[in-house]
Amino acid sequence: MKKYLVLENGTVFTGEAFGADRDVIAEIVFNTSMVGYVEILTDTCSRGQAICQTFPLGGNYGVCLEDAENEGEGAAALIVRECAEVPSNFRAELSLDAFMKQKGIAGLKGIDTRALTKILREQGTMNGAIVSDPASVDMDALKAYKADTAPAGTAAVVNPEGKYKIAMIDFGRKDSIAREFADRDCQVHILPADASAEDVLAIAPDGIVLSAGPGDPAENAAAVETIKALADKKIPTMGIHKGHLILALANGFAVEKLHHGHRGGQPVRNLAAGHLHVTAQNHGYAVKNDSVDADKASVYFVNVNDGSNEGLVYLDTPAFSVQFQPQYANGPTDTSYLYDQFMDFLTSAK
Repeated sequence: MKKYLVLENGTVFTGEAFGADRDVIAEIVFNTSMVGYVEILTDTCSRGQAICQTFPLGGNYGVCLEDAENEGEGAAALIVRECAEVPSNFRAELSLDAFMKQKGIAGLKGIDTRALTKILREQGTMNGAIVSDPASVDMDALKAYKADTAPAGTAAVVNPEGKYKIAMIDFGRKDSIAREFADRDCQVHILPADASAEDVLAIAPDGIVLSAGPGDPAENAAAVETIKALADKKIPTMGIHKGHLILALANGFAVEKLHHGHRGGQPVRNLAAGHLHVTAQNHGYAVKNDSVDADKASVYFVNVNDGSNEGLVYLDTPAFSVQFQPQYANGPTDTSYLYDQFMDFLTSAK
């Protein structure tokens, strides 16, 4: 069945439908990862987005349900040059097409994904509609569209027998983050994004983790105020992805929207050690380096491609944060040592 992608700049691509049979309006972004489409589609950081996969073949190794990052809402759609109908992988439980039908994720295949990526790379991220009838698209409404990226409230405890208590404020976490701490003998108390300082302190946490999540961090005003209220407690804190941005806002630093975002593998430099790492990323915002107060924090990581901020170390409190994913379920794992670094904070404070 024919399906069309209509961009807000008026460009129209003609392809074929797969996955869930529905029309969608979404933010159109590109992801440079060669593998990990299951993790990307189930990543809550992809909420409200249609992912254009730059690698030309999707679905070649099928879907193993164990690889899903979250049971909640993830990407709205996937755009690929070609989708394999018969996967080749001993772990595969179903095809990508069947998985997307099951999850309600729309698909578009058979378009020139290189041309689409070039548009997004040069003109920036933009809205688009995947529809059966391109003439039906209201272009004014398309340009004005903004996805609802507010995470659903959650409350859970992972590994309740763990030695160390971590309060994780959930802005749309990936389950793999909680597993990383559980594997390090932590009991992870997951709190909703609007948790108050009193909610956090009621757990008597040894550490606080601000999780990843979708959308503009400025919309999480309550979380910013919570972090401000907790500042004088000097509780070891780690910010990941959106949590990095919220921690920066709580300290008075500025955040900006990136031209086309970082999605896929990105090289970063650890300024303290001089090391280069390949990292997994999925975000559209960054801390403005020139807004960082040198008396409060120092820049920890920078993006090698564009020089944007990728991490901060705070100077008057045991806290640090990173823009990327220290460990992503489908790799790379170059920076998983950051979880151990945070554990050093916890053990020192005990």
